[in-house]
Parts: sequence; structure tokens; C-alpha cells
Amino acid sequence: MKIVTSKYQLPTKKYTQLAMWALLKKDWWYVAAPIVLACGAFITPSAWYWWVIGAGVLAIGYLLFWYIQFAGLTQLEQGKFLFERLSYEITSQQILIKLNPKQGMPLKWNQIKRAFVTKEGFVLCVSKAQLMFFPYKIFNNDNQVKFLKTVLKNKGLIKGEE
Repeated sequence: MKIVTSKYQLPTKKYTQLAMWALLKKDWWYVAAPIVLACGAFITPSAWYWWVIGAGVLAIGYLLFWYIQFAGLTQLEQGKFLFERLSYEITSQQILIKLNPKQGMPLKWNQIKRAFVTKEGFVLCVSKAQLMFFPYKIFNNDNQVKFLKTVLKNKGLIKGEE
């Protein structure tokens, strides 16, 4: 089966939200570092606030660093392709990203690092900063959504009823 989607342009604000969500979903365990640092307050109780402030600065600094990276990509010429109005042809072998009927780029499934399903659609992560978002509205019917979900399960990108 081949899925041919309607054209969709990923808004830059939606991209930064999804990229931050994907980062937190993958690297959630980085939260442990500020927590461990805040536990230093038990070592020297008289200066507990420095430990807590240090942990807060570390956590906020990490999140701010990645937010700036993702927001910066939306402004760069190299990242402009991510925010073009694109259509997709999805098969079990590849995803064909089409700018127009004559210009396109194939993306093999082994290039997708991870994927997850949200209530709005599918998110496919190619790298930490590159992702594709397929909202449910670009599919023509529910069978196409089910087919994509089946392909993602077969490729091991999502598990069970995600």
C-alpha cells in the first residue's frame, strides 16, 4: 500500500514544541543531575540555597540551550527545507518527501531514529534537531493512519498501542 498525503507546512512554533518534547522524552534522565546537585543541600545544610539555585540554573540552562538551538534552526537557510509546504508518499520501504511533482527526496526507514504518536499526529525523529510531523488531517482516511501505525510498529519505532 502507498499513502499519498496532502501538502502540509510545519509551523516553526509547532516544530520547536515538538523538538523540545522529543528531547525531553528521550533524555528525561538528564533531570537526575539537577536532583543530585540539589541533594548536596543535605551535605552542607547551612548553604542549602546555593545547592538548590545551582540545580535550578543547571536545569534551566540545559533546556534554554536546546530551545535556542531549535529556534535557531528555524531561522537558518539550511533548515528552511523543513518548513516548506511538502507532501509525502509513504510505503513500507521509504518515505518520499515531495516539494512538487518533479522534486522529491527519498528517506529510508532505517534513517528514522525514533517515532511517537501524539493526539495530533505522528512525529518521526531523524536526528535530535530534524523531525517530521504528520498530523492526522493530511491523511485521506483512517486506513492510511492505521497503515502508517502498522509500518511504525513493524519497523520497531513505536511499541504496542502508543
